[in-house]
Amino acid sequence: MKRNLLFIGIIVILVIVGVLVYQGLKKEEKIPFEGEISMLEKTLEGKKIAMIVAFKDFRDEEYFVPKEILEAAGAEIRNVSTQIGRALGADGGEIEVDLLLESLSPTDFDGIIFIGGPGCLKYLDNENSYRVAKETVSEGKVIAAICISPVILAKAGVLAGKNATVWSSIMDKSPITILEENGAIYQEGPVVVDGRIVTANGPAAAEEFGAAIINLLK
Repeated sequence: MKRNLLFIGIIVILVIVGVLVYQGLKKEEKIPFEGEISMLEKTLEGKKIAMIVAFKDFRDEEYFVPKEILEAAGAEIRNVSTQIGRALGADGGEIEVDLLLESLSPTDFDGIIFIGGPGCLKYLDNENSYRVAKETVSEGKVIAAICISPVILAKAGVLAGKNATVWSSIMDKSPITILEENGAIYQEGPVVVDGRIVTANGPAAAEEFGAAIINLLK
């Protein structure tokens, strides 16, 4: 009987130690993303950024999270789409469009951001987007794309020879194929920065995406 109780006691102690070790690991601080800044610092005062969204079904988190971070850093945001009016996010968010994509001139902005989502390629995979991407890169401005939208940069030819990431899934690897067919060097990861180009693979990377953009613009 005593031997059984001793055995049970040892098991209980090992379980408790295991739980404490696990909790300790969970509490370890995340290695800060390079370029992470205090949201109280107005490092982007005077900077203008155009955020390009599908008029319907843009990915809400990919728009609202970076926008909040960029505005907190002092940047002025203009919303761009293929129609004037209220663009609708896939999760119900609404934003007022300030400028038509066809009228967008990268010369007027310090950075251009393409937002992903289910409607991204339907509304934004076109010659107007390609023109904007090419002009942004040729002028040495910051250009960023998240989720599926790096496909647009690839088709515009601005990712050739560049490291980049993009959304994909177990069932659909075609976005990676499109990047590689257009000369991009695919990197598996949430956010990839190559020169003045930032790409991210989805909504979970939205905060790090915004921080990377700030790092290039400040």
